[in-house]
Amino acid sequence: MKAEDVIPTYEKHAHEWAKTRSRSLMEKAWLDRMLTAAPRATGPVRILDLGCGTGQPIGAYLSDRGARMTGVDAAGPMVAAYARNIPHAKVIEADMRALKLGQTFDAIIAWDSFFHLSVEDQRAMFAVFAAHAAPRATLMFTSGHMAGEAIGTVAGIPIYHASLAPDEYDALLAENGFKVLRFTPEDPDCGQHTVWLAQYKR
Repeated sequence: MKAEDVIPTYEKHAHEWAKTRSRSLMEKAWLDRMLTAAPRATGPVRILDLGCGTGQPIGAYLSDRGARMTGVDAAGPMVAAYARNIPHAKVIEADMRALKLGQTFDAIIAWDSFFHLSVEDQRAMFAVFAAHAAPRATLMFTSGHMAGEAIGTVAGIPIYHASLAPDEYDALLAENGFKVLRFTPEDPDCGQHTVWLAQYKR
């Protein structure tokens, strides 16, 4: 199992993944932190949801909170499900690594998606994050708690994961104009997820 196998795996097993995806919304506290820190203009908070999956439960929760969602996923079945689950959202079938939407957002989230990229692709993603960040935009993503590669499972199917070291994520965020607001490795209140929340300072 390699990084290039991730998209085909989700294309093939999207239905099984959706059935097994927890709807407990253990992510709620982090989603609320992201929304609280996001800049408030006159309209709804504009959120870019990278590796958006089916939109359940995260995209739906954010939409219910009044956010204007733009979902991006490279797997066609995920995009179709996101459109059904969040009918007022914009959803785009695209690879996040090559994303050039020509617009910025008040918050960017890559939850349980960014960590499927190879380490080199993860390093390159910080410029993509910055290119889509409005002034003071929040960025939230999950990673591993230490550098390395691992094979996990999605709906019982092997799937690739990778992570940089926390110090390198810190450096990449700073180099691309982000300040870390909160970092919690293996959060016991969020299913042992390692979570980063940062804000764009340019």
